[in-house]
Amino acid sequence: MPTAVDARPSRLSDWNRRFVVEERYLPAEARRRLYLTSVVLVAVGLTAFVILAVNVMTHTGYERLDLPVERWFNAQRSAETTGFMTVLAIIFGPVAMPFIVGITVIVWAVTARHVWRPLLLGAGMLTGVVLALILAPLIRHPRPPLSLMLMEPDHTYSFPSGHVLGASDFFLLLAFLLASRMQKRWFTVVAFVVAAALIVLQVASRLYLGYHWISDTTSSVALSLAVVGGVIALDTRRTVRVEGEKIEGELSQPQVDGT
Repeated sequence: MPTAVDARPSRLSDWNRRFVVEERYLPAEARRRLYLTSVVLVAVGLTAFVILAVNVMTHTGYERLDLPVERWFNAQRSAETTGFMTVLAIIFGPVAMPFIVGITVIVWAVTARHVWRPLLLGAGMLTGVVLALILAPLIRHPRPPLSLMLMEPDHTYSFPSGHVLGASDFFLLLAFLLASRMQKRWFTVVAFVVAAALIVLQVASRLYLGYHWISDTTSSVALSLAVVGGVIALDTRRTVRVEGEKIEGELSQPQVDGT
C-alpha cells in the first residue's frame, strides 16, 4: 500500500486544485483564442514600449508630441478641473494605490472559493511596480519643468509613469479576471470599456497636473498591455482545461509491490 510520503503530494495537489487554482473547462478553440490574445498583447505592448523608449532617448519620433500636448493641457487648467485631477493623482499615487490593491486582494482572497485570481491580481500589480522602478533610472527621461507641476515638486525620472502603469494594470487585470469567468459578451465589453475610460482619465490627470509627458503615459499603457498578456497566458496555462484532455503532470497513484 502507498506510504505516507507517497500520499503527501496527492493531498497537496488536491488542496491546490480545490482552494488555490480554479480549474475551468472551455472548448479548445476558446483556449487558443486566449493564448493568441496573450501573444498579441505582449508583442504589441513590448514593441510599442521599446519604440517609445528609443524615441525619448534619441529625442525623435513620438517624443516630439510631448511639448504640444503639454501646452494644450496647460491651456485647459481651471480650479474645478485641478481639484478633480488632484483627487485622481492621490487615489492612484504611491500611498493610496498599494492600500487599495492590498484591500482588494485580501477581501477577494477571503471571500472567494479559490485564491488564484486575487493572487494573479497582486502579482501583476507587483510586476508593474518592479518594472517602473527598474526602467525609470535606466531611461532617465526628465519630467516637465517644476513650474508646471500643480502639486509638490517631483525630481524623479518620468518614463514610464508609475501612476498610469498602476492604474492600467489594476483596471485591465481586474476586467480580465472578472470577464474571463463571467463568459458574458456584454460584461466583457462593459468591463474593458470602463477600464479604458478610467485609464484615459489617469493619463489626462498626469498630463494636466504637469508631472508627465504624453510619451511617458503612453509607454505605461504599452507596458501594461504586456503585463496583462503575460497574466492571461499564465492564467490560461494553469486553469483552462479541455474536456477529455489529460492534465499535464497528472499521474496515477504508484503501485507498490506487496510481496
